[in-house]
Amino acid sequence: MNERSFTPAAGRFAPVRFYDPVLALTRERLWRSVLAMHVAPRPDDVIVDVGCGTGSLALLLGRVEPRATVIGVDPDPAALDVARRKAAAAAATTAACASPQWRQGMGDAVAATVGAGVADTVVSSLVLHQCPVPMKRAVLAAMYDTLRPGGRLVIADYGRQRTAAMRLAFRIVQLADGKADTQPNADGIVPRLIAGAGFQEVRESETVATVTGSLSIYVARRP
Repeated sequence: MNERSFTPAAGRFAPVRFYDPVLALTRERLWRSVLAMHVAPRPDDVIVDVGCGTGSLALLLGRVEPRATVIGVDPDPAALDVARRKAAAAAATTAACASPQWRQGMGDAVAATVGAGVADTVVSSLVLHQCPVPMKRAVLAAMYDTLRPGGRLVIADYGRQRTAAMRLAFRIVQLADGKADTQPNADGIVPRLIAGAGFQEVRESETVATVTGSLSIYVARRP
């Protein structure tokens, strides 16, 4: 899959500069904080953020544990440019913050981009719902390969939309990212795909209701 075939962070109809303001509508601070709690970065951890977008999660993890190595990977050079600017601004105002590394690459090639078996934790937020099912599988397989044995996977993404209200709200996402790619998430496919990639102890640990549908936090471990 080439780097022109990804869905941009803000969807098909909005430039990347609108991504952060739009994302704020999803109770971003809440679910990012919950995700970071499950990551629980430790000194000397290597944490890889797959589909890092404009870098908000990678920067948050660097603030939580400045001694960790955080690597953000994304196929979109425009999003990475924003991430670098945000990182530079954070470094100018906050001393206790790890400066993430930024690398351009597709999610299904993350093991080749950063190295196989190097990560203690792989994280990802709002990526899988934008991918066709075969690509979802390929991304999860690459995440598995990127982790060392015993490493952890933590994902925040749209999951099963359990109520009529959440299914209605999720139509906003489907308008931006397409129904074909997003509907499997809404039907609850993600835990099965994670287990199918070889992960163990797969669970949906949290759900967060937002104006764009229900977000789920998934955690798992590479055996």
